[in-house]
Amino acid sequence: MYALVRVRGNVNVRDNIEDTLKMLRLHRVNHCVILSDNPHNAGMIQKVKDHVAYGIIDADALTQMLENRGMLQGGAKLTNEYVAENTDFDSIASFAQAVCDDNASLSDVPNLKPVFRLHPPRKGHAGIKRTVQQGGILGNHGENIDVLLNKMR
Repeated sequence: MYALVRVRGNVNVRDNIEDTLKMLRLHRVNHCVILSDNPHNAGMIQKVKDHVAYGIIDADALTQMLENRGMLQGGAKLTNEYVAENTDFDSIASFAQAVCDDNASLSDVPNLKPVFRLHPPRKGHAGIKRTVQQGGILGNHGENIDVLLNKMR
């Protein structure tokens, strides 16, 4: 599972990249989506890599994001009770583990919004014009995307 966080805004973005960001539901800065690992998503991630930070998310980070930023239609927060009532899982943590193991998807929870609206990172970004390898924030974080998501919790 990939976590994508939009880092850069809409100014001077080419039309084809803007369309790809819309297909990924990344309309605003600091929005995050969770994508499965398949060739279609990999191609879209490669196309928008200069505007997003992405990496492979683990179950602990997904649990934290669902507990802190998981929202239902109508503005209600996602709770353990809601997950237990409406799915086969007894808690958010077990649901997040199943999602990371590809035994479930985020759409298994009814009315869960697919986009997570994250807080701007505490202590700021390392730079939105450079890649991770150059000391910035853009591009592939690999397993270290959890550090960025924790800063944006």
